[in-house]
Amino acid sequence: MESFRGMGRYNGAMEKLTLLGDMTPARFLRDYWHKKPLLVRQAIPNFKPLLKRDALFELARQDDVESRLITHFGEQWEMSHGPISKTPAVSRKNWTMLLQGVNLHLDAADRLLRQFNFIPDARLDDLMISYATDGGGVGPHFDSYDVFLLQVHGQRRWRIGAQQDLSLIEGMPLKILKHFTPEEEFVLEPGDMLYLPPHYAHDGVAIGECMTYSVGFRAPSYQELAEGFLQFMVETVDLPGRYADPELKPARAPAELGTAMLQKVRDELEKLTFDEEDIAIFLGEYLSEPKPNVYFKPPARPLTLARFIESAGKRGIKLSRKTHMLYRGKHIFINGESFVASRAEQKPLLALANERCLAGEALTAASSDVLETLHQWYKDAWIELA
Repeated sequence: MESFRGMGRYNGAMEKLTLLGDMTPARFLRDYWHKKPLLVRQAIPNFKPLLKRDALFELARQDDVESRLITHFGEQWEMSHGPISKTPAVSRKNWTMLLQGVNLHLDAADRLLRQFNFIPDARLDDLMISYATDGGGVGPHFDSYDVFLLQVHGQRRWRIGAQQDLSLIEGMPLKILKHFTPEEEFVLEPGDMLYLPPHYAHDGVAIGECMTYSVGFRAPSYQELAEGFLQFMVETVDLPGRYADPELKPARAPAELGTAMLQKVRDELEKLTFDEEDIAIFLGEYLSEPKPNVYFKPPARPLTLARFIESAGKRGIKLSRKTHMLYRGKHIFINGESFVASRAEQKPLLALANERCLAGEALTAASSDVLETLHQWYKDAWIELA
């Protein structure tokens, strides 16, 4: 496996990192993405955990945080879902706590996640934190999506393999591979990062107390997309008229569906069509829709439109870390909703979507419609004053 030393630095301001070492994103995507693993030694030199252990445990107690506790005591795997009010003693071996979507709750975690935006936002999912005591892990498994595994505290031993047999042990609370055949093994230190493509078998085991951050990507199944698209199309279907059969003949077999009826209904259903724009609108709304456990907390005393415009002009604005914003042509998508923006209105909105923030001076030329829209998003807590 090829290994590269990172050249970026991490600090509180979260400057842009060179996560791939000397490798350009273009080369990574060409040679590794979806194809083979990559180990990057010191992708973030001197990296320190964004949350200390006690703060991480406190986060796991919250109702709006997706968390799991996994234990492997006495050769028995068990998993429970959060909120996690009590954990085993940290001195006890072989247990792991996973916190999904930490980027939704911590600015520093969101900034770290955004360092991976050489992958389109439509594919970027979340930052998960794995805390484990000595020997802790989730067993040999595979993911259906790409993943970057960043070691941030302690050490973790990884064994990986490109095996074809992905059958699972039946009756387990976790998806553990029945036959795991590792091909490579290495230990990650804080700052080291491992990239794995989809369906690449791997098993990570903590060496002492450790924390690993996982950056995952959305990879919905085509079945999931098809079901979502059909539901989306329900709102746009327009087939006028009602079934009628003035040419009906006496029935010889009353219970049989007649050929003429099937033909007539088929002809009408074949009038249902969709084009690229329909798919774009569906994908934009679908991929920007927040997850079910995401809630926005509007400001208790929101500013009036005039005060908001004044403050935004001085301070700038930024997207909430919980907000997903995408666009395609004239269509703007935010948190599952979409609207059409004119060419003149697009400039500040596209900049906000790409940079996730907008300086105050960029709002001086914004139309009144754009400013009113931004004010509404502010009242909905989709954006914030910077």
